[in-house]
Amino acid sequence: MAARPTLRSGPLVPQLEELLTARIRDGEWTLGARIPSEAELATELGVGRSSVREAVRLLARDGLLDVRHGVGTFVARPPTSGAGLGKLLRRARLLEVYEVRRALEIEAARLAAERARPEDLRRLREQLSTRHDSTTSSTAVFVAADLDFHAAILEIAGNSILSALFDSIRPLLVDALAELVDHEPGRPDTSCAHDDLVRALESGDAEAAVAATAANLDPTMSILRKGGNQ
Repeated sequence: MAARPTLRSGPLVPQLEELLTARIRDGEWTLGARIPSEAELATELGVGRSSVREAVRLLARDGLLDVRHGVGTFVARPPTSGAGLGKLLRRARLLEVYEVRRALEIEAARLAAERARPEDLRRLREQLSTRHDSTTSSTAVFVAADLDFHAAILEIAGNSILSALFDSIRPLLVDALAELVDHEPGRPDTSCAHDDLVRALESGDAEAAVAATAANLDPTMSILRKGGNQ
């Protein structure tokens, strides 16, 4: 039996996407061939089926795989040569995630400025400190601390649907932010924007809270957009 591929620590989906792409590129899976099922790949690679499903979905979206429900998944075409296209596609996916994140957090910031209680703000200050302290920690620790901080603002906003939407996309945010931390060296440090956001919430200034949230997210979105136009 072939040895199980070694996966690194960190987000699984990008690694699985890369691994499956390599099997197509290297000719292990030829054009028109049916690839193993999600369950078979999950067992072989020692990962969850949901991670395999997401990686397959991304490759299908990029046109590399053809998912025929009830029949199987087939190789649709080999990867285009060159790393540029892969980077462009990755950035396009990250931008989509950030567009959704921005929509949620802008509204949450506005509501939180109107609804924050003193005890909420004390806890948020503590989470901000934890977030800042984690900037020199591992990617996983930093990502968790950063998203915990933003999830707290969603909770302060007091809208259960907004919070549920944020929770539902959090796995995507984890992968997206980890990708940015690990692979975008030009990603700006937005710690000051986080500080500004807390100050705006403390003063009940909804306009300033929205501006701080935009200052946190928009520079990264600008990088992703420029990357797609290079």
